[in-house]
Amino acid sequence: MRELKVIGLSADGKRVVCQDANGSDKFVIDADDRLRAAARGDLSRLGQIQIEMESSLRPREIQARIRAGATVQQVATAAGVDVARIERFAHPVLLERQRAAEMATAAHPVRSDGPTVNSLADTVAGAMFARGLDPDAIEWDAWKVEDGRWTVQLQWRAGRSDNKAHFRFTPGAHGGTVTALDDSARELIDPTFTRSLRTVAPVAPLLPEPEPELFTERPAPQPEPVREPEPVEEVNDAQPTPAPRRSRRSKPAVPTWEDVLLGVRSSGQN
Repeated sequence: MRELKVIGLSADGKRVVCQDANGSDKFVIDADDRLRAAARGDLSRLGQIQIEMESSLRPREIQARIRAGATVQQVATAAGVDVARIERFAHPVLLERQRAAEMATAAHPVRSDGPTVNSLADTVAGAMFARGLDPDAIEWDAWKVEDGRWTVQLQWRAGRSDNKAHFRFTPGAHGGTVTALDDSARELIDPTFTRSLRTVAPVAPLLPEPEPELFTERPAPQPEPVREPEPVEEVNDAQPTPAPRRSRRSKPAVPTWEDVLLGVRSSGQN
């Protein structure tokens, strides 16, 4: 690198004339803002000028977009520059947004019957506890809209869903007030709101799908021989009728004298 020294200005006063150490060559440098900032040692201004030259957005426009809710990555993409060049101007604005969100947590929610006694942070924590959610997992953010007022956002996760609620923050005495801007915000601050806030439901374990049953052809079974029922001997429960006894032949009775006279046979028949 060759060392140069300033020897004067051009005739129009818009350029600086320099000369090398040997005095053989002369150089001219535009007397612009970059040269003035470099001569003063103002590195911040020098970096700002560099961004203005490389980016389509001026530093004031960058900060305005960050203040309105844009992320550093979004602004860097829009400006066509590296994120590191945007962070220098975005940092103070991000601190401003963080401070506004912290102030909103101490504000009093406004319901249909007026402002509540509890702060927004306490009201939201009670609503989260009642639904089995962790209030410490809420992400708070804030940004300014075109009318100059602050919008506060609460973001949390319930189960597999991401939820957001938005409030209008008005700074004032005793912490200021916040007004719900959507149904999710009303659910958090108004227990009488008709639409219930989504809660965490227990997730049933996923059962493995049954494996498909493989059907294979099997030979048909051979028919078994039909067995004839064995004859069953019938048993008569009734007592057998005893055979009549054969009567012994009795000797003929000898008629008496009265039987003879009366004409009666010895057998007793007429």
